[in-house]
Amino acid sequence: MKIELKEIKIRDLTKGYQDNEENGVLGYGGKLDIRPPFQREFIYKDKQRDAVIDTVKKGFPLNVMYWAVREDGKYEVIDGQQRTISICQYIEGDYAFEKRFFHNLQKDEQE
Repeated sequence: MKIELKEIKIRDLTKGYQDNEENGVLGYGGKLDIRPPFQREFIYKDKQRDAVIDTVKKGFPLNVMYWAVREDGKYEVIDGQQRTISICQYIEGDYAFEKRFFHNLQKDEQE
C-alpha cells in the first residue's frame, strides 16, 4: 500500500457536495464517496462538529484524513467521514457556528 500526502482545499473538498441519504454522500466534485457502504452513519454531536469548524476557522490543521483510490479512479473515505461531513454541512448552511451561518460571513471570512 502506498500512502501519498495531498493537501486539499476546503473549497475543492466541498465542491459538488451531495447528501443523498441512503444512496450516499459525495464531495470533491463528485469524485469522493464520503460515506461508502462500510462507513457508519454520521454521529458527531454539536460540540464535536463545532470543534471541527473552530479548528478550520483558527487555521489549525485537521487530523489526516485517509482516502482510498477505487478502480474507477474516484476516491472513498477510509477515515475522516465525520470531519468531512461537518465541514460540508456548515458550508451548505445546514447549521450555524457561533450563531453565524457560512453564507452570512464576510467574503474574507469565508475564504
